[in-house]
Amino acid sequence: MTDKTTNDIETLVRQLGAADAGQRAEAAERLCRAGTAAISAAVPLVRACGDADDPTREWAAAALEELGPPAAEAIGPLVELAQSDHSLVAYWAITLLGRSGQAAASAVDVLARCLSAADLSVAQRAAWALGKLGPAAAASRAALGVAAQAADPRLARLAAEALDAVGP
Repeated sequence: MTDKTTNDIETLVRQLGAADAGQRAEAAERLCRAGTAAISAAVPLVRACGDADDPTREWAAAALEELGPPAAEAIGPLVELAQSDHSLVAYWAITLLGRSGQAAASAVDVLARCLSAADLSVAQRAAWALGKLGPAAAASRAALGVAAQAADPRLARLAAEALDAVGP
């Protein structure tokens, strides 16, 4: 990534915190259009998923769709965000932790607690993420076992698949 691209991304990240909703939405849209070059903006984009402005939230989520695994230094903040009361923030933090695979081993306890989240999409995503962590998520076996018995068929399937990925 060039210095100019880095500076542009940093400027857009600052703009995500602007008082004006239009500026925040524009920043999120431009980060979305930057594609994988916006990977350094992963945590601010997850935070923007909790914005009061609909277009800002929508563009932030669209930008996150395009990102791969976050940088190692993003894991800690993402673990914190995975515990958010805002379901879209938690969902995207968990998604990025799952994309990190074994590098997100420090998130296992939080992800296991998310299996019982009130928002079903968050619980389902936590099961998926634990499966992506594989054997590094061994400490979540009991919680995954409970989730594999859930009334929701998708959560039960994702938890059973995660148990297979975690191994004995």
